[in-house]
Amino acid sequence: MHDVMPFTAVIGAQALAASADEVRARIAWNETLCTSGGLMHGGVLMSLADSVGAWCAFFNLPPNSTTTTIESKTNFLRAVRKGHVEAIARPLHKGRTIIVIDTEVRDDDGKLVARVSQTQAVLPRT
Repeated sequence: MHDVMPFTAVIGAQALAASADEVRARIAWNETLCTSGGLMHGGVLMSLADSVGAWCAFFNLPPNSTTTTIESKTNFLRAVRKGHVEAIARPLHKGRTIIVIDTEVRDDDGKLVARVSQTQAVLPRT
């Protein structure tokens, strides 16, 4: 994951599983990733979700193509104050021009923290 997306190392993401059907990664809570009150920053959650979503799309690309995010929608459902979060990305649509990914972000108790719907463009590799 870090070779394909170096930014994932910056945010401390740890890859757990990666296939065309599902990508999983985790980030541990720490105070440097927080807003006031010790809450994990929403941008960290979105960055993790965007990264696993893009990686999932990458596994579903047709030959000789690449991808980029063209739309992302996040719903935040609960705060994270400890432990870790895990993002689980799965494809909803694998088309010739777009791939749509659904990503759940869950805390270490398995509770849903955020849900992200992401559209990835399928682009010819140049």
